[in-house]
Amino acid sequence: MPQGRGPGRRVAASQGGQHPGLVQGTLVAGRYEMSRRPFVRPVSRTRWYFKHPRYLRYMSREVTCVFIGAFTLLLLCAVERLSEGQAAYESFLAAIGGPWSALGLSIVLIFVVHNAISWFNVTPKALPVQIGEGFLPGRFIVAAHYAVWILISLAVLFFAGVL
Repeated sequence: MPQGRGPGRRVAASQGGQHPGLVQGTLVAGRYEMSRRPFVRPVSRTRWYFKHPRYLRYMSREVTCVFIGAFTLLLLCAVERLSEGQAAYESFLAAIGGPWSALGLSIVLIFVVHNAISWFNVTPKALPVQIGEGFLPGRFIVAAHYAVWILISLAVLFFAGVL
């Protein structure tokens, strides 16, 4: 133990002082000592993402992944029923054909669109495109992503017979 400190003579930053929780110097046995514990800002474990809009956007993007995962599992079940035959697939479609399923799938669609839009808007920061000495402006990267998204969506609708 350091000199001047014995059992029961702790120098804690949170004990006394003008600002509890800060790293402060304390006079112990005639010597000025700093606390060995650095200051750690208290952070709420459940509401930290409400402090800044950027954190809230991050958490909303992360929460949408839960719904995308659930929809992916639903699609895997549909593929499994389709592999079992037409009767199994039709019974699956009848099971998810109710109004509650339509509401749930509409909510999932909203979350999927939100997730795609938020990821497209983050792409210029995560994937900067360098051209010569400078970088391609972010709006061009985002516009290219939206254009490809629209083209793929139109192709899927065309091959599905909707267009």
